[in-house]
Amino acid sequence: MTRAPIVLGLSALVAAAALTPVAVLLGMGVGADVALGARTLEVAANSLLLTGLTVVGAILVGVPLAFVTAYADLPGRRVWTGLLAAPLAVPSYLGAFAYFAGFGPGGEIQALTGLPLPNVDGLAGGTLVMTLYTYPFVLLATRAALRNLDASTLEAARTLGMPLRQALWRVVLPRARNSVAAGGLLVALYTLSDFGTPAIMRVDTFTRVIFVEYNAFGLDRAAWLSIALLALVAVVLFLESRVGAVREAPGRPPELALGRAGKALAMAGMVLVLTAALAVPIGVFGLWLVREGGAGFDPATLMNSATASLLAALAAVAAALPVAYAATTGRLGRLLERAAYVGFGVPGIVLGTALVVVGLNLDFLYQSLALLVFAYVVRFLPLAVGNIRAPLERAEGSLVGAARSLGAGPGEAFRRVTLPLILPGLLAAAALVFLEAMRELPATLLLRPTGFETLATHLWRVYEAGYFGRGAVPALFLVLVSGAAVALMLKGERSRMDLT
Repeated sequence: MTRAPIVLGLSALVAAAALTPVAVLLGMGVGADVALGARTLEVAANSLLLTGLTVVGAILVGVPLAFVTAYADLPGRRVWTGLLAAPLAVPSYLGAFAYFAGFGPGGEIQALTGLPLPNVDGLAGGTLVMTLYTYPFVLLATRAALRNLDASTLEAARTLGMPLRQALWRVVLPRARNSVAAGGLLVALYTLSDFGTPAIMRVDTFTRVIFVEYNAFGLDRAAWLSIALLALVAVVLFLESRVGAVREAPGRPPELALGRAGKALAMAGMVLVLTAALAVPIGVFGLWLVREGGAGFDPATLMNSATASLLAALAAVAAALPVAYAATTGRLGRLLERAAYVGFGVPGIVLGTALVVVGLNLDFLYQSLALLVFAYVVRFLPLAVGNIRAPLERAEGSLVGAARSLGAGPGEAFRRVTLPLILPGLLAAAALVFLEAMRELPATLLLRPTGFETLATHLWRVYEAGYFGRGAVPALFLVLVSGAAVALMLKGERSRMDLT
């Protein structure tokens, strides 16, 4: 008897669970008596303005860095590429916290240098921070496209008398524009969904105002704003699905000799970006650690984070298995897989708002660890499915067929053939969900049980209280956790990301 109907049924249950938050919000929106007022339009304008400025900033930083790391004759080019991708390892709210506390009168950096430095907050501060932690999306997407371009294309333009700068602008860049657009849309999606940076920088975007309304017991309005944000995210996801990379036959990428002055300028630019994105926040957190030590930090906070994240990792892997298997069985399975991916596109603050409504209607779930873990699973399920599906597709081919032809039953074939082949994928999926759940802020703020502090919520609490120095330990823990998460992602994507 085939396992497909059972697996499809389980996959349908997982997909239905993943769609629950969106369905709850839409249900609230239908019955909500909330007008589209001037304040809502102002919030929408702020969100779009921050997003637009961040996309422009990320392209202005990411595209030149992509050209330099793809073509320039720099020593240690692979190392530079890895370092420039490293800001993905820092959640933007950590960078926002460091810049907000480090600059301006009385800030850590002013105290250290004695220089009069401006405050970093508001729209300008939010744009700066979001740019620093999203430009790698543009860098990596553009660089991959540039490395696939054969040198003969550029050489042909040069033989026709076209100057190098003009050849790069008119011949090479158009071949990569779809990848630039794809990276820019990822930046837009991240910026629209981000809660921590607008909240810390005090920019009234959808995510910040949803949280303010929730705290003011304006749940109907928070839900309506969540629907509006979800609509914007859906538009970005649609545009992203329509953008495809220009396919090039792999060839020998061009090599550009920059000369001594050009190399010095390129390396100075890269060092400047890395200093702003990595050295500043880590330096601020290090200063706090030296000055404050572990003051105000309870080790139980780390244990709480680890417990919730471990439960989420185990549950996500268990839920991802039938979804990944169903995706290998046909069109219906692939449709269920896409439905299960919905949670990944839902901003954490929106997911949290929807599940608060669920908890209010189901008392046994309200402010429970189970509801928090469910939020993590819905949010990060696609990471687990993605890591499991590829090895499962390989395992479910001729090897399983051979085992079955030799008399092995479905259970024995899975245990002796499939499981050993997909075990590395299962472990990678669990590790990735664990690490991502550790640093999730908005959903945790809304759904955590009373008195249940995690690393992210502890950092938020010391920010609200103004005891910035007490954020050193959780901030540095989160940097380490995030670094491990990004390392896993880059390792899993190595076949698609050229870091040579």
